[in-house]
Amino acid sequence: MPADDELARFLAALSPADREKVQAQPRERQEQLAAAWEAELSEDTDLDTLSELSPAAAADEAAERVVREFFES
Repeated sequence: MPADDELARFLAALSPADREKVQAQPRERQEQLAAAWEAELSEDTDLDTLSELSPAAAADEAAERVVREFFES
């Protein structure tokens, strides 16, 4: 999947405030965060269960985790 598509999907899963924070980062960092989001979605078994119930909710939760981890560390 092209990095642009992954980044667009990641940004769409973020809250408006988090989206602003991420978009303020350099493009390379934004792409790294999007890749971390994809990894979070595919590796977290709790999100797998949520994804079956609501894929959008799982995407939002994973995006929130990635941003929280990046900005709080």
